[in-house]
Amino acid sequence: MVTNTIFREITQLHDELESEINKVYKEDNDVVKLAEKSLILIDNAVRKVKEMISSHHFDTIAQEIHFFKKIKPKFISKFIYHSTILDIESHKPNAGIKIIKEYYEAEQEKLKNFYTEQSEFYSYYRRDATYLDHKIFVRNSYDLKMKLSFGFYNFDTSFTTSHDHLVARFIANQLFDEYLKESIANLSENRSNKILSPLVWSASKVSLTELLFALHLSNCFNAGHTELSEIFRWAEKSFDISLGNYHKTLGEIRLRKTDRSKFLNLLRQNLNQHLDDLDI
Repeated sequence: MVTNTIFREITQLHDELESEINKVYKEDNDVVKLAEKSLILIDNAVRKVKEMISSHHFDTIAQEIHFFKKIKPKFISKFIYHSTILDIESHKPNAGIKIIKEYYEAEQEKLKNFYTEQSEFYSYYRRDATYLDHKIFVRNSYDLKMKLSFGFYNFDTSFTTSHDHLVARFIANQLFDEYLKESIANLSENRSNKILSPLVWSASKVSLTELLFALHLSNCFNAGHTELSEIFRWAEKSFDISLGNYHKTLGEIRLRKTDRSKFLNLLRQNLNQHLDDLDI
């Protein structure tokens, strides 16, 4: 009876957590801030659940299996999902649609690789099989012949079984996959609605880097009150191009034995030639 009471309290805690997260999503549109605020709420809820369960002895093995297979993953999956969103969005390149799309597609590829690595247990999970539950969803009952996480021995065994974290990963990954698909679809929609510029940078990336550095050093943007990184982000978005590590590129330009400002010299030469031709 004690376990059933705890389960009711945890279910109520989960419902309250979802309600609080929904409120957060109505208050802000910034994905990074939403993830951060949600993680604080989830962490607080997980700590409460852990406090209730760590020293608790379940009435039956079936109840213990139910908790680690069905209940705990609902909380942990939320933490994994929002942590993943925070990570990829805070590291997302500030570039054009093409590059961001490739960035999201790379994350989709990581998901495919994860499912390939965990294909055996994922099949067990998808089939809602139960014949291994007494080994993988009961504390201190894991089978060393089975594939275990490398970090398994770092887990708190009073609140962890060998596979409940993987179930949480499956739930979180499903949500994350939907997030990636929606993000890519929105990018495609933005591209179709966007008035595409006919201008494409057709010179080399090194040449563009040389030009941007020169413009920055000449205070050509906002009277010199603009960060170099902002200028490069603007150029990358405008031309839908990635300029990579532009500081490294500048270092390569500096090491040129002759004609360091090769592109700028070419610009000056072409303009002077054009003006000379007009004088004729």
